Amino acid sequence: MMEHDEQHLSENATATAGAAEAAAATESASEAARPVAARGAKVDMVGEARNAQMADSRLEPGEIRLIAPAKVNLYLEIGDKRADGYHDAVTVMHALMLHDAVRMKREPSDGDGLSVDVRCVPREGLAPLDVPPEDNIAAKAVRTLAQIIGRNEHEALRVIIEKHIPAEAGLGGGSSDAAAALVGAAQLWGLDPDDPRIEEAARQLGADVAFFLHGGCACLTGVGDKLHHRLTPLSGSVALIKPEGGVSTKEAYRAFDECPQTIDAADRARVLEAADASLVPLRNNLVCASELLLPALAEVRAWVQSQPEGVADALMSGSGSAVFVVCDDFSAACRVAAGARAQGWWARTTAFCSARAAAVPGR
Repeated sequence: MMEHDEQHLSENATATAGAAEAAAATESASEAARPVAARGAKVDMVGEARNAQMADSRLEPGEIRLIAPAKVNLYLEIGDKRADGYHDAVTVMHALMLHDAVRMKREPSDGDGLSVDVRCVPREGLAPLDVPPEDNIAAKAVRTLAQIIGRNEHEALRVIIEKHIPAEAGLGGGSSDAAAALVGAAQLWGLDPDDPRIEEAARQLGADVAFFLHGGCACLTGVGDKLHHRLTPLSGSVALIKPEGGVSTKEAYRAFDECPQTIDAADRARVLEAADASLVPLRNNLVCASELLLPALAEVRAWVQSQPEGVADALMSGSGSAVFVVCDDFSAACRVAAGARAQGWWARTTAFCSARAAAVPGR
């Protein structure tokens, strides 16, 4: 869980949310609308973003909409297992334009106390989540915040999550949804956006949740829960590739303990000193463990390495099972994503950004 950062991102939250929503919608809309051979052509990105946003801009009275961005780990170094069962870790997380869309609304309730109704709607060919609504981390987030602030109203909160981020991919979808639910509940309950109890709730839920309250790019230490410093984010194009199947984080750590991999101390020093995300070496010492659990990850890695042009670097995110491919430009990202889909893998284009879980202005 992240240590409290006294400064939010310097950009305005409204602008951040709107830009992320527009750009991510554009990536999906422009890529789907064009044949593969034409995807290198110039596109009116602003016009397509405007059209994509307007396609679903209506909100019910009292309803709010939020974005929940994905993340990747530019650097992930798992260290020794500690006496408390956790592992030491150094990581650099970076937000992506790809995001889930969350809608929240207060509704009357006939029952006692707080009722949280979470419904997930999978998009882009994703499989439905095999999680009971009451166990969804977004529902846990709302209940946790209510408990911390001492809210005892008899009320119901409806949470609808349009899932664009695949599960068990190392992209932080569930944690980001939880962060968005915290932001949304705080707004619906009239809390100040900077109320420290929001971050307190995030920390109880997990380190990734706290990261998404701020977004952008950050270096974390401890067990991946302590903010070391923030970095200037990247802005380049990315292709995400996920083979069928997922990797359990618990199983990945167990496999790592049986055959630990190390990262050069010089790389760690570079990470801890880096002020800009472009200076971070892409490293992840969970790759070997995850590839043992899901051999298709090694196939993805080999396929990416065989691409003739347009690929600057690639790495598995978190414990997998998604691989992010840093591309020279948007056209290259589209080509990589199209080629990956031809292999039978889930894939899509996105971009690095400074987005965080945030509300989108109603229109």
